[in-house]
Amino acid sequence: MQLHFLGTGAGMPSKDRNTSAVALKLLEERGSIWLFDCGEATQHQILHTTIKPRKVDKVFITHLHGDHIFGLPGFISSRSFLGGEEPLTIYGPKGLKQWLEQTLKLTKTHLTYELYFEEVVEGIVFEDAQFIVKAMPLEHVIECFGYRIEQKPLAGELYIDKAIASGVPKGPLLGQLKAGNDVVLENGHVVRSMDVTSSPQDGFTVAILGDTKYCENAKKLSYEADIVIHEATFDHATIHLAAQYGHSTNTEAAQIAKDANAQTLILNHISARFLEKDLPHFLAEAQHVFANTFIAHDQLQFEWKQHEVIVKE
Repeated sequence: MQLHFLGTGAGMPSKDRNTSAVALKLLEERGSIWLFDCGEATQHQILHTTIKPRKVDKVFITHLHGDHIFGLPGFISSRSFLGGEEPLTIYGPKGLKQWLEQTLKLTKTHLTYELYFEEVVEGIVFEDAQFIVKAMPLEHVIECFGYRIEQKPLAGELYIDKAIASGVPKGPLLGQLKAGNDVVLENGHVVRSMDVTSSPQDGFTVAILGDTKYCENAKKLSYEADIVIHEATFDHATIHLAAQYGHSTNTEAAQIAKDANAQTLILNHISARFLEKDLPHFLAEAQHVFANTFIAHDQLQFEWKQHEVIVKE
């Protein structure tokens, strides 16, 4: 799993940061990409990556402020021109479907694929055999959600030599054992999966939070997550502005990660008031509260592998 930050700014684009969008790349796990928020010019940011829009099969929107959704019509349209034929499902708050359908209708945008909408409320918004995605409301100036993406436990390692020694021939029966299924050999002997595999391995958990003040639901979504992506529009010196505008500071985000016993915190949605020269202090303030903290910037990538988070510039 990789996280690719396409836009990390707050409110409106700046010379250094585009508006909000982060791609959760699940190419190894399921051959697809999930996009979280789609601010203006997200498709332009994608042009500088290896991301193929047709591989994006789900878009999760946190809230209806323009810096989180104004890139959707363009992205949806370009996905058609770039060979997108598989359905696209968009998850988001009430009103998103109406706004987007009206935009596509008025502009006579033709799509080559089916577009589905799921109105988000608190609870499980998606689940299959591999993943579960939960949403909870946050505390912003309009309805806003955070998402918790949990990968379900992975099959344990197959001890091939042990399985073959038990009489299992090379072929599909080995795959069944690895998948957790017992198998019956031609002689009637039963080989139990648990006898020839290691214990199931934990998958990853990522919390991707929309705009929010410091709140309890942010902690719940972030509980023991491998990675927490939390907005940090302000710093500790401007905490009064954070509360006024429904946002968080760097140190508040760090406190959420600390209280939630998370492993890694990535600060996102950074105000343009903070220039490059300000970021070392901005980061140090957060790291004083939660040591394993990073600041996102456009086109920064993180990879999760065997419970280790690797930064990829």
